[in-house]
Amino acid sequence: MTPLEVATARALTPGCAEVLHLNHAGASLMPQPVLDAVISHLEREGRTGGYEAANEAAAALAHTYNAVASLLGCAASEVALTESATRAWDAAVYSLPIAPSQRVLISRAEYASNAIALLQLCQRTGAEILLVDNDQHGQIDIEALAEALAHHDVALVSLVHVPTQSGLVNPAAAVGHLCQAAGVTFVLDACQSVGQLPLDVTELGCDVLTGTGRKFLRGPRGTGFLYMRQALLEQVEPVMLDAHAADWIAPDRFTIRSDARRFENWECNLAARLGLGAAIDHALSWGVTNIAARSERLAAGLRARLAEIPGVTGHDRGEHLCAITTFSVADIDPTVIQQRLRAEAVNVSVGTASFARLDLPPRGLESVVRASVHYITTEDELDRFAECIRTIASAPAS
Repeated sequence: MTPLEVATARALTPGCAEVLHLNHAGASLMPQPVLDAVISHLEREGRTGGYEAANEAAAALAHTYNAVASLLGCAASEVALTESATRAWDAAVYSLPIAPSQRVLISRAEYASNAIALLQLCQRTGAEILLVDNDQHGQIDIEALAEALAHHDVALVSLVHVPTQSGLVNPAAAVGHLCQAAGVTFVLDACQSVGQLPLDVTELGCDVLTGTGRKFLRGPRGTGFLYMRQALLEQVEPVMLDAHAADWIAPDRFTIRSDARRFENWECNLAARLGLGAAIDHALSWGVTNIAARSERLAAGLRARLAEIPGVTGHDRGEHLCAITTFSVADIDPTVIQQRLRAEAVNVSVGTASFARLDLPPRGLESVVRASVHYITTEDELDRFAECIRTIASAPAS
C-alpha cells in the first residue's frame, strides 16, 4: 500500500486521531463506512420500527452473506451469520457426530472457549482429546498429525489458525490436505486470521471455518460468521433450532432449511450485521493480500524495534508470523505495562495462561503483552510505541 493509500485509510478512521491503537487482534478501530452502516440502520429503526426497517434492509443483509462468501471463496448458501465467532464455532462443533471410541485432535494453539467446549463434548460422548504437539518451529507438527490420523479413529481436527497469544500462523492448508486424505472433518478457527490474511476455504481444505467481525475485519462487536462446506452441511443437524432455522409444517413435523442459516437464530442485531457487510467491503476494497503484506512488514519492524530494548523479550514462534507481536519486559507485569500504555492513549492487550493453557505455561509464561498492528498503523506510531516501552523498561518497577 502506498503512503497516500495509508493516509486515506487513516482519514476514514476517526479513532486514529484519538489513540495509538495496537489492539486490532482484540477489537479494531471501525472505519467510517462501518459506523455509517450501523448508525444509519439504528436511526431507521427508531424512525420506522424494527420489523419495518429490517424489511427495507433485506437486500443489504443479503449482501452481507455475499460479502462473507467473497471473502472466503465459498457460496453464500454455506454462510451463517452469528453474534460471535465462539457462537459460530459452538453451533457447528456441538452438532458434529462424535462417537465414544473416537479422538478429537487439537494443537497447542487451541483457544480456551474451544477447549472448554471440547472437554464438555468428550465428557458427554466418551470421546477423548488428543494433543498433537508442536514441531521445532512452535507450530502444529504436520508429521505428528499424519501419524495421529493414521492410527486413531478421529472425529474431527480442531485448529486455531492464529492463536490469541502469539504471532504464529499455523500451516492450515497442510492440515486441511491431511484431513481431506483421511476423510476427517477439519474445523478451522480463523478468528485472528480473517481480515489480516487471505483465506480461501478450498485452498485451506477446511469443512468448517469460523470468524469474527470485530478484529482485523474492523467490523462492529457482536458479529461473527460460520462457513460449513455444503457436503457436510447436508449431513449435520443443528443441536438447536427455531422458526428461522426450520419450518413448522404440521403439528408434529418440521423441516430444517437447506442452507447454513439453519445454524442461525431469528432474532439478531441487524445493524451490526449490516456493519459487518460494510467492513468486509472495506477490507476487500484495499485487498486482503495488500493488507497482509503491509501488516506483516509492520509487525516485523515492531519486533526489530523491541529486540533493541534492554529487558524486552519477544515470544513469537513459527515459520510464518503475522500482525501480532507478543513480548514481556523483565520484572514488570504485562497488565502494569498495559495500564501504563493506556495512560498514554496507547492500546494493547494482555494474553494470559487462562486462555492458552497448552501453550504459555509449558513455555514458563503466565502472561504476555500483545501488540497487534494493522494496515492503518504507521512507522511513526511504531517508533512512538517502542519509545514508550523503552521508558517503561527503564523505569523502576512499582
